[in-house]
Amino acid sequence: MRVRKKKNGDARYEACGDLFIEFDKENPEKLSLTELFPGYTHFRAEIGCGKGTFIAETAKRNPDVAFLAVEKVRDVVIFAAEKVQAAELPNVRFICGDASALTALIDEKSLETIYINFCDPWPKARHAKRRLTSEGFLRIFKNLIADDGKIEFKTDNIGLFEFSLEEFPKAGYEMKNVTFDLHASEWAEGNIQTEYERNFSAKGFKINRLEAYKQEK
Repeated sequence: MRVRKKKNGDARYEACGDLFIEFDKENPEKLSLTELFPGYTHFRAEIGCGKGTFIAETAKRNPDVAFLAVEKVRDVVIFAAEKVQAAELPNVRFICGDASALTALIDEKSLETIYINFCDPWPKARHAKRRLTSEGFLRIFKNLIADDGKIEFKTDNIGLFEFSLEEFPKAGYEMKNVTFDLHASEWAEGNIQTEYERNFSAKGFKINRLEAYKQEK
C-alpha cells in the first residue's frame, strides 16, 4: 500500500533528528553500539518498526536494553520517532533504510533479539526471496544475533507463516513456542501489540507467532 506523503514531513523528521542514525548508504561504516548507547550492554532490533507502537512500549518495559528500529518508509518512521520522543525514551534509535542497512552497520553477534512484526508477505511466488523470513534473509540475521539470541516473528498472514515454518529450519534455526493463535495462547500475556496487530485482530484475524533460535552445532 502506498503511503501518502505527510504534511510538514521534513520539519517533523528534523525535529526528531537526534533519534536517527544517519549513514552513507553507498559506503556504510560500522557503528559502535556501546558508543551509540553509553552504559548499555544489551541490544535488540526491530526490523520494520512501522509507526512505532511496539518499539516504544517494548523500550519502556525494558529500560536496561537498547533498541535499533529499522523502517524503510520515512513518512511512516516519523510517527515512530515522535512516539519515542514524546515518551522521552533514551534507549531507542532509528535507521531509515532497508533491512540490509542493519547488516552493514552493526557487528556480528551484536543483538540478543531481532523482532520481525507483520512484514510484507510478498504473496507472489516470484517475490519469495524478498520476504524477511526467506532463507537468505534469515541467514543474514543469524549472523547478527548472539549464539544464544533469537528471532521473534509475528504475522497475521497464514501463507507467510507456513512458508516461514519451512524457511527457519533451512536457515539453521530451531523453532520454539509456535502458535497459530497468539491471543488465545499462553503467550498472550505480556504480548505487546503493534498498531497493525490491534486493528486486524479486532477484525477477527488470528495472529501467528514463533521464536527461532540458532541450532546448536
